[in-house]
Amino acid sequence: MKFIIITNNPKIYEKYNGSLEIEYLENKSHFDVLIYTRDKIHMGHKLLSHPLSGSVKPNETPYKSILISENSGKMDVDSLILIENSIFTYEKFQNISKIPNWNEQVLDDFMVVDLSLIENTLNNLEFTEIID
Repeated sequence: MKFIIITNNPKIYEKYNGSLEIEYLENKSHFDVLIYTRDKIHMGHKLLSHPLSGSVKPNETPYKSILISENSGKMDVDSLILIENSIFTYEKFQNISKIPNWNEQVLDDFMVVDLSLIENTLNNLEFTEIID
């Protein structure tokens, strides 16, 4: 299965740039990643990972990586609903509490968590391709 990683996480960009297709949103926010992904869904790409994966709340981490299909076609309504609901959830959490001004160590930890989530998703995609 061919896919694109949309990310603002430097660790993912460093690890996969050149070996996987990445749309790196350097110096952009978690919210920017969600909006960019929504725009790609409007162009016919499908979500391959959940936009709110993991146990980290969207008002805690500045990093987000999402997998979408490489090929585009007819707009996938399920993907659109999921990304719109994720944007709504992000905004709801931001109204409760904004992302803190984390120190470098905490930011690095959030990058590692996001990287781990994407690696797990990539491993699941590879396994699914093997059994399909």
